[in-house]
Amino acid sequence: MEDRELMEKELLVIKGVCDLYLHGAIESSTKEVHEAFQCALEESLNIQNKIYNLMAEKGWYKMEMAEQTKVNQAMQKYSSMN
Repeated sequence: MEDRELMEKELLVIKGVCDLYLHGAIESSTKEVHEAFQCALEESLNIQNKIYNLMAEKGWYKMEMAEQTKVNQAMQKYSSMN
């Protein structure tokens, strides 16, 4: 397995971990449990960001720029919900 494949798999795993920690924080029944999940989530998000940045440096993860009209539509949609 090549480095790129390993990094892609690691990124998927850490995204799943972040999802689990987020739900744990949302569903936690005590302040202490909530804080533990929140701390774990923050740490996992930092790891995810490092993986993403490394992949982007190597050209393995490319972002596409969103069309300005789509950005404006999303902003209008979500600003009307407030």
